[in-house]
Amino acid sequence: MTAAPQLSLPAVAGCPTALRLRSAAGSAGLESLNLAVVGLNHKTAPVAVRERTAVRENEQEALLSHLRRHAREVMLLSTCNRTEVYMAGVQGDPLSAFEGAWGADLRAHLYVHQGVAAADHLYRVAAGLDSLVIGETQIQGQVKRAWQDASGRGDTSALLNKAAQGALASGKKVRFETGLNDNVVSVSSAAVQLATSIFGSLEGRTALIVGAGETAELTLTHLRAAGVKDVIVVNRTEERARLLADKVGGRACASEMLHTLLPEADVVIASSGAPHYVLRPEGVQEAMQGRVSPMFLIDISVPRILDPEIAHVSGAHLYNLDDLEGIVQRNLASRTLLLPRAEAIIGAGVADLKRWNTFREAGRARASMLQSEQALASD
Repeated sequence: MTAAPQLSLPAVAGCPTALRLRSAAGSAGLESLNLAVVGLNHKTAPVAVRERTAVRENEQEALLSHLRRHAREVMLLSTCNRTEVYMAGVQGDPLSAFEGAWGADLRAHLYVHQGVAAADHLYRVAAGLDSLVIGETQIQGQVKRAWQDASGRGDTSALLNKAAQGALASGKKVRFETGLNDNVVSVSSAAVQLATSIFGSLEGRTALIVGAGETAELTLTHLRAAGVKDVIVVNRTEERARLLADKVGGRACASEMLHTLLPEADVVIASSGAPHYVLRPEGVQEAMQGRVSPMFLIDISVPRILDPEIAHVSGAHLYNLDDLEGIVQRNLASRTLLLPRAEAIIGAGVADLKRWNTFREAGRARASMLQSEQALASD
């Protein structure tokens, strides 16, 4: 008979406590993390599918209520390029749990990783290795907020807390030790590069930004650096628009002014969480009347807020996140040599999580055995 494989514990052969933990772990068959991730991203789903799973604030609790029935711990990560659910203490099929939460047939676009593979995926995501733009730093903050939100709701416990903290620590180490995020091309800067390819130069141009969040601010920074003269910030809340406009020396306007201001814009960047299209073809058609130069529009919102039919308006050049692929691939080619070191850091971080989990579960098994022994002794 083939002997059962030993768990990978540190070399502590002379330690009686470690030997007892090893024995308890082996007898319990604790060889993997009870962790799973299900999701879709820019690699598995076009933006038209990704926007169907975007998490709106008023829908989040309903989604979580369903997911909690399938796992003891739940963390929801939703960005412009991915929607993922991390689960610990999984009960049943993770894929069915995800599809049931969104009430849609998404299986053709979903990936699922379980055990160590789920941990590896989380660590890669937090380090920016699974991003549309390899090495981008915005994802680190998004993972941190997702974990803090889940923890604040009481949706995480020991395993997801440890995994999220380890992923964030490894991601930080990747950034500091590999140079992977040095001069990285972000989604915002890629959008500006695309605009430059249309106009040749953005010197003296006028840019209109729909939205006032973090991505909008990053985009404005790149536009100013590219020579944009005039910046208009339009947002549903005029006060938020003013705060951002003051940072970059631009004008702030309420969303009701969008169509009035549109004829002035050479570049339109849509980066907002609006629940509907804020621009339609007829509005752009009217704005183009009397213009000599083209209008560049890029929708980096998920769900999209610029009607795709705008692409058929003469003189209007409409793009979305999926259209940034060429710029992103050029960025990746220049960074390939840095990936092995980053992968090694991720591997070491996941190995630490495995060791922690082995001791944790072995300790539980040992405690259970002692309880059983005490119960037998009292009979």
